[in-house]
Amino acid sequence: MVNFMYEERRITAGILGEIDHHNAAMMRRKIDMELKERLPEEMVFDFEHVTFMDSSGIGLIMGRYRLMNEIGGKIIIKNVSDRIKKVMKLSGIDKVARIM
Repeated sequence: MVNFMYEERRITAGILGEIDHHNAAMMRRKIDMELKERLPEEMVFDFEHVTFMDSSGIGLIMGRYRLMNEIGGKIIIKNVSDRIKKVMKLSGIDKVARIM
């Protein structure tokens, strides 16, 4: 599940539960619709309530990075558990997004 919060030119997507191949496609569609409609300067992924992430989560973030790059925006990822942060760094996400 994804919940959105809006602040001026920033969209925060609060991700709830697991990010796996079963629900990543739905999350992509919802997030893409919001990004295309609002054209924000910043896209924030809030991982505070993420309990699991597999490679589908990496794809979710990288695809939104490409979309944000096209519109001149940037990605920020916050409230990441140590386990998921390690996966993100191994995949190179920390090179394209700020992880807080």
